[in-house]
Amino acid sequence: MKPKVIFMGTPLFATSVLQKLILNYEVLLVVCQPDKLVGRKRVLTPCPVKELALQNNIEVFQPIKLKDDYEKIISLNPDLIVTCAYGQIVPKFVLDIPKYGCINVHASLLPKYRGASPISEAIINGEDKTGITIMYMDETLDTGDIISTKEIDILEDDNLETLSKKLSLLGADLLIETIPSILDGSSKSIKQDDSKSSYAHMIKREDEYLDFNNNGKDIINKIRGLYPNASFKLDGLEIKVLKASFVSENTSDIGTIKYLDKKSFGITCKDGIIYLEIIKPSGKNVMAIKDYLNGINKDKYLNERVD
Repeated sequence: MKPKVIFMGTPLFATSVLQKLILNYEVLLVVCQPDKLVGRKRVLTPCPVKELALQNNIEVFQPIKLKDDYEKIISLNPDLIVTCAYGQIVPKFVLDIPKYGCINVHASLLPKYRGASPISEAIINGEDKTGITIMYMDETLDTGDIISTKEIDILEDDNLETLSKKLSLLGADLLIETIPSILDGSSKSIKQDDSKSSYAHMIKREDEYLDFNNNGKDIINKIRGLYPNASFKLDGLEIKVLKASFVSENTSDIGTIKYLDKKSFGITCKDGIIYLEIIKPSGKNVMAIKDYLNGINKDKYLNERVD
């Protein structure tokens, strides 16, 4: 008899995991964050996990605070709870409900990058590898015993979007490989080495701005890791940078537009030039830099400083 499973998750990253669970187990309930107001028109919008659950006729539960609203979970008496990027701390009295425990699909090689933004932080910090960890959940954030892991290379052209897709699929596969050992008692979990831990804190709006006083490699990694939200300001208007390249050379006047012609837009940094390739100016669509340059007064911006 297949175990009764409750799944807890919210963003697009978690949909691959939920889809694999649906194909292999009986998912009684999906728990996700409440719908949010999105866009300029403030349209109330369900999260990707909710949409997938409804497409598969699975009941959805969206408590504002799980610690205050959990009776639904108790009433279903699940055998196993699986979480993946849910977005709330799961309280101990919920962790204690299922007989096979609560397990989490986390997008890093724990104990590195515990927390909210492990994929972004791995790219920003220039890691060449990351992976997925399946772990038992405890009362603190991403500190539970490790059941299984799988590693993946971070390629030079990976950004937050591409690496998230790879890790989502990897996590779904590893979860399905791991669950049988949890059910039959053969899994051999290990404690995390807290001395090797690091945290990937929630990325705030102010964290998304580029600092051209940094090295070029670090700036490029930040653009990749925050895709598509890394940005700077020119004349008070925000420009998001989705793709750029770096050329090492001696520079002065850091943070200044030094190369500006029909095809290139170069900004000085600590050890060279950041050349913008794909951008999104405030209020406009994503565009190649050559298309942006067709519509601006280049003489006005040459030698201008950016913020």
